[in-house]
Amino acid sequence: MAEQVKKKIDKKWISFGTLMLGAGTIYKLGFLKDAFYVPMQEFMGLSHTQIGTAMSIAGLISTFGFLASIYLTDRVSKKIMIPLSLISICLCGVWLSTFPAYGVFLLIYCLLAVCADMLYWPTMLKTVRLLGNEDEQGRMFGIMEAGRGLMDTIVAFSALGIFSAFGSNAFGLKMAILFYSVVPGVIGVILYFLLEPDQNVSKPSESEKNVSANKQAWEGVVRALKNKNIWLVSFNVFFVYSVYCGLTYFIPFLEEIYALPVAMVGVYGIINQYGLKMLGGPVGGYITDKVLRSATRYLQIAFAIVAVILVIFTILPHQSMGIILGMAISLTISAFVYSMRAIFFAPMDEVDVPREITGSAMSLGSFIGYLPGAFMYAVYGGILDNFSGIAGYRIVFAVMAVFAAGGILLSTYILKIIRKQKQ
Repeated sequence: MAEQVKKKIDKKWISFGTLMLGAGTIYKLGFLKDAFYVPMQEFMGLSHTQIGTAMSIAGLISTFGFLASIYLTDRVSKKIMIPLSLISICLCGVWLSTFPAYGVFLLIYCLLAVCADMLYWPTMLKTVRLLGNEDEQGRMFGIMEAGRGLMDTIVAFSALGIFSAFGSNAFGLKMAILFYSVVPGVIGVILYFLLEPDQNVSKPSESEKNVSANKQAWEGVVRALKNKNIWLVSFNVFFVYSVYCGLTYFIPFLEEIYALPVAMVGVYGIINQYGLKMLGGPVGGYITDKVLRSATRYLQIAFAIVAVILVIFTILPHQSMGIILGMAISLTISAFVYSMRAIFFAPMDEVDVPREITGSAMSLGSFIGYLPGAFMYAVYGGILDNFSGIAGYRIVFAVMAVFAAGGILLSTYILKIIRKQKQ
């Protein structure tokens, strides 16, 4: 019996680890701007608005992809979905390395969004939730975010090293993009042989054994759409992600306002976008499960802290401040936001979302929660192109603070619902 339990636990963590490998590499190309924002402008001829527009159009495609995944995640096996998405990402990256015209650039970004957000992400979220019990949700999602951060950091620093080794020029950027392409492709092939097919993707109950898999998957979609609590948790994710989108602009902010050297811009971008996942994920998960014992309560507190810091950051006299202080404050904001990102789907258990519709719930949550990706990058980029210098960045930080304030109010409301349910 003990040996069977050990095998079950080992299988659980092997599955978790393989999902983490994919999660840490699949967004590298779609978020190329994290480490190569300035080189993209210089060598690919892209403006703030063009990069923001590409991110927003890709986000819009992701939105429709999440809608489709509401059905797909409870119908198609992860053994098909996950390798297919990673290998397709690889092929898109090879195409991107040709530095195509802007119209083709937009098309590639749309394809990257389909592969990552429709095929991979909701399937990964569903599997992680089902791997852990109710008391492990914070830690499972926290460890996943930390593992993603570790993979992100290793792969991104490697790409930055390749870029520098080839002269920090256009050819260097091309080689970095190809590296970003090969890694998920290789992992996709490996995962095809490691992952086991779902024995019964839709998991029908005894009374539903004669119902077709297609019909049951659709019934799960309808149940998720009618569940008020799923919508509330999803909009809380929406507020976190709206703030998260603004973290990208700490990178050009430090370069333009604080004159951060170009070489350091890439390093800061990797730390800000990836390295902090390794810190924020486990910390957020531990505090959620062991200290507060509530993911929603943690989100409420973190929203309040982020809102206050952002308000202060907006009004600080940055022109007369030292670069170390500016970097420290921006990284602190990022660390809190990443700790929130790590556990913002964990409240699905707190509000008693039925586990048999987990795939539909996570897809709906992803559809609403990641919706800011469809427009916020264009909004932030447009603000910076229309308001030059420090004025534009102050507006961006103020907008981020407003979204954090919205998260405080919604988290408070969800906590009231949780208390009523327990009573």
